[in-house]
Amino acid sequence: MNLIEVIFLAAALGVDCLVVSFSQGLIFTSSRVKNSLKLALTMGTFQAVMPCIGYFFAASVSRYIEPFAKWVVFAIFTALAIKFIYEAFQEKEDSICCIGLKCLLGMGLATSIDALGAGVNLHLTKTPLFYPAVVIGLASVFLSLSGFWLGNFFKKLPSKLLEISGGIILLILALKAVF
Repeated sequence: MNLIEVIFLAAALGVDCLVVSFSQGLIFTSSRVKNSLKLALTMGTFQAVMPCIGYFFAASVSRYIEPFAKWVVFAIFTALAIKFIYEAFQEKEDSICCIGLKCLLGMGLATSIDALGAGVNLHLTKTPLFYPAVVIGLASVFLSLSGFWLGNFFKKLPSKLLEISGGIILLILALKAVF
């Protein structure tokens, strides 16, 4: 994957961070700077670490899946894209109000599961791991901060549109892996 593709992947993966942080931003009225930073750093850390775990997992089983690598990449990105688009049409809990350690870790893990699959794809496409992990982590920090502060200023942001956009980006990456 080239840098532009990694940036698109990072943006697609960061959409969950933006949406969760947006909901937090709608709720919090005190300690906003501290809470936004805690949330963003947690999201960014999880989003940067999970591709590494997926990457090293794929390395351990790569000899078995190497002949099918482009189809595995296609399948993972397509599954993630469908998940993003499907979730865009699901009802969401309106008030997630939790910045404690346990809740932060839960939100970080929940929003970064997709990044695990992206790490597998990075290995299968023979993309070096370091810069995608950094780009994904930084993009997630930025999107999380943006979401939190947008939540403070806007009552409604079309999160459905953002999730569908993330799904479309993943579909494009899936098709590019095959063609």
